[in-house]
Amino acid sequence: MSLNYNLPAVARSSLSLPAFSFALAVLVALPVLAVGANLFAGGTGETWGHLLTTVLPEYVANSVWLCLGVGIGVASMGTGAAWLVALNDFPGRRMAEWALLLPMAMPAYVLAYTYTDFLQFVGPLQTGLRESFGWSKGDYWFPEVRSLGGAIVLFSCVLYPYVYLLVRTAFLERAGGMIEAARALGLNPWQGFWRVSIPLARPAIAAGMALALMETLADYGTVAYFAVETFTTGIYRAWFSLGDRIAAAQLAAALLGFVALLILLERFSRGRARYHDSSGRRRATRQVLTGWHALLAQIGCAIPVVIGFILPAVLLLRLAIGDAGDEGAGFAGRFLILARNSLTLAALAAVLAALLALLLGFAARGGRRLSMLASRVVGLGYAVPGSVIAVGVLIPVTRLDHLLAGLWQQMTGVNPGLILTGGIAALLYAYLARFLAISLQTVEAGLARITPNMESAAQSLGSSQGEILRRVHLPLMRGSLLTAALLVFVDVMKELPATLVMRPFNFDTLATQTYTLAADERLAEASSAALAIVAVGLLPIIVLARQIAAGRSEISSC
Repeated sequence: MSLNYNLPAVARSSLSLPAFSFALAVLVALPVLAVGANLFAGGTGETWGHLLTTVLPEYVANSVWLCLGVGIGVASMGTGAAWLVALNDFPGRRMAEWALLLPMAMPAYVLAYTYTDFLQFVGPLQTGLRESFGWSKGDYWFPEVRSLGGAIVLFSCVLYPYVYLLVRTAFLERAGGMIEAARALGLNPWQGFWRVSIPLARPAIAAGMALALMETLADYGTVAYFAVETFTTGIYRAWFSLGDRIAAAQLAAALLGFVALLILLERFSRGRARYHDSSGRRRATRQVLTGWHALLAQIGCAIPVVIGFILPAVLLLRLAIGDAGDEGAGFAGRFLILARNSLTLAALAAVLAALLALLLGFAARGGRRLSMLASRVVGLGYAVPGSVIAVGVLIPVTRLDHLLAGLWQQMTGVNPGLILTGGIAALLYAYLARFLAISLQTVEAGLARITPNMESAAQSLGSSQGEILRRVHLPLMRGSLLTAALLVFVDVMKELPATLVMRPFNFDTLATQTYTLAADERLAEASSAALAIVAVGLLPIIVLARQIAAGRSEISSC
């Protein structure tokens, strides 16, 4: 309840809100600007010469193939699953609607570690095959999971829910009359899917693919563990192995340009095409599937859930139980420290993101161009990979750290060391620059449901902007603020690249510990931390499942 009385003073003045929102947007954009400022800096010729003759072509090729493979994978899996549950009816459909979201709780790097242990030569699957059929190593062929192809498959299994969520909504809300007209004209469900449903859902498919590809390019744990060299691994190598921060910033700028190119290509590919729905809000009648058609639909919905969540969760649990029997007692104390570090970072970032998003959203609600521009700038943060954010934060913050330390030493004669980068302040800044966009989108959706008439009534009674925010919006926005904080909390818990680069000395989280142990092939010890991350990742899935159930109830009541 202290929020009602301790809001920043900037929220109490309508004149200061636009200035505050613009200043915050500049801070959020600063990491990207810092990366761009080093794009043409000199002194990196030797490093770039080494990269050009050794690994840079591989970075580009692997990144392109990874994007192509994951794009096709998430588009086919997400669109197919959405079509099955939105436009067809079969036994188990209601369960499949929310179960298809479960892989979102499984970070890609956790999936990589789990399947590597399961599918490697000494893993339980190949060992069981050799024992069952009497095979030796040269008697059979088995796909290599730690490869570019393996990374594409695992990314697709984890990231397809981005496409599924958006396309399912598009199928439910768009052109019900068109789909029924197509059926009346003799098109079977498969023909209607390709000729009506897919063209109308193209913007949703493209948006989901863009989100999935941003996550793919931002990933470090999976590609590093699979030895697939991409821009993200190159940034980490240039920073830590070669000790060249400018080259790391230039690689980060190249990665950022790669992300921007993906978005621009999709938008240019649309041309002048428009995707309006002229049939009203009428929803299509679901096609009832029976017999083997229903069985195929059930299998089609079950496969991505089993591969992307159920099987890896069972394998992690088996590893964790086995590790608890061997060395679990020694790891228990360490686990509590890791959990405390992760929860502290996630909670602080979540609270700050929710409060700042509320102020930004409220400022933009006034319609001032400066505030609206600031809101859009902040919204771009999620498109920036965590490794780029980390490099962009460290460059200016490190300089500020040295400046502050020098001033303090001049004033007191004592060297305070690194004030910002030596603690978690810079890391929290990186989290906010990366994830504030998620919180802002959720808060803006909540603010949109509050009629402006309430603000007009409050103003007519003499209330200031701060009082309106505190007494009108806060009570109505509690659910949206909680959801915004929850989404940031989960993303911070899973974030690896930024945490790995910017964490203070001897400060580990569940994500960094999972990566470190898995890199040392201590997968059993990494399983407990990985399970904790997955368990926390289930929280937003529960929220989304409740929203799906609520939406289903609204549809049935219409």
